[in-house]
Amino acid sequence: MADRLPRLLAIMGSGETSPTMSKVHRELFARLGASVPALVLDTPFGFQENADDIAARAVDYFRESVNRDVKVATFRSADEIGSIEHETMLARLSEAQWVFSGPGSPSYAVAQWRASPAAALLADKLRKGGCVVFASAAAATLGPVTLPVYEIYKVGAAPHWLEGLDLLSIAGLCAAVIPHFNNAEGGNHDTRYCYMGERRLRMLEEQLPDDVFVLGVDEHTALIFDLGAGSATVAGLGGVTVRRRDGSARIESGQTMSIRCLSNLAAQTAAAEPAGVTASPTPVRSPLLDDLAGLEAHFADALAARDARAAVEAILRLDDLVVDWSRDTLQSDELDRGRAAFRAMVVRLGEAAEGGMRDEREVVGPFVEALLEARQQARADNRWDQADAIRDRLTAAGVEVKDRPEGTDWQVG
Repeated sequence: MADRLPRLLAIMGSGETSPTMSKVHRELFARLGASVPALVLDTPFGFQENADDIAARAVDYFRESVNRDVKVATFRSADEIGSIEHETMLARLSEAQWVFSGPGSPSYAVAQWRASPAAALLADKLRKGGCVVFASAAAATLGPVTLPVYEIYKVGAAPHWLEGLDLLSIAGLCAAVIPHFNNAEGGNHDTRYCYMGERRLRMLEEQLPDDVFVLGVDEHTALIFDLGAGSATVAGLGGVTVRRRDGSARIESGQTMSIRCLSNLAAQTAAAEPAGVTASPTPVRSPLLDDLAGLEAHFADALAARDARAAVEAILRLDDLVVDWSRDTLQSDELDRGRAAFRAMVVRLGEAAEGGMRDEREVVGPFVEALLEARQQARADNRWDQADAIRDRLTAAGVEVKDRPEGTDWQVG
């Protein structure tokens, strides 16, 4: 008899198809076994005109970066319910032992899922065995309420909640999941808390029932529930925040606690905090932009040192970086900035090549030294006309000769 599958729920704040989360995905797959039926559920972005492209990039990411083959379970509209396509999706979803869903619109996703048996099938995996990985928009649907991000942040609707899938209740938690918790894209305005900022988050908290707390997951971070073991582990670059109106507690990456302890933090907000708990999230830059800045600095140093090999190395590493992140489904201009930096490096390297990358002293040094030796011998033999002629020819070639008491020095003018 085959071993029973673990019951896993992974919540990712962002970066779900970026290099930062590859290790987490690989570890989740490893806990399920050598090969399991795996699906990408495309509902959250099903309304987008480029939905096929987003789904294809996700498939490429898991094949290239996670070394797992996954298929797409297409369910883009509740209008499909009752069709052969919808029944096919349900059959595949029922058989799958690993299900992933990510970017798009939380409000759109929850409306389609709640109208379909799909939500019940997802809950079934968490109860009987399997792994559900929900990230970004999909993650926001997991609690009893869902945050309609686009409607509030983009359209200007008053802060409000929608009914959620409440899959977290299977873990014994009553929490509103907020991904992108430490977002810093706003620059001069507050875009933490999935673009809500502090002011709007407080308004949203006032609308929550007393038994519902906020569960914030940072970008490029995962909160992994092992429902069988009753444990919760934070992995990735950031942390997880348990927040109520009267305070918050934060669990950093690398920490594992019981799900019961997580519930206690929500009830007491710091009564007996485990090691690693801090106060609040710190907005951070994108890992892609940080790596990009490092490579730009490496390239600039290489040009300043006339080190063509190091400059080329920086360009090649940037090319690898852009390829790795091109499989991500992020909807920002960061990848465009990476491509622009790549092109700028190529142009600057070409300009440097026109003038020569090697140190001019290194190139002409042996010739200049030979001529200066001949000039020195001419002066020693009182052949002053020849000595002056050698100096004049060097000056005309752009080499400045300086006679000093301790000897003759030169530099390229």
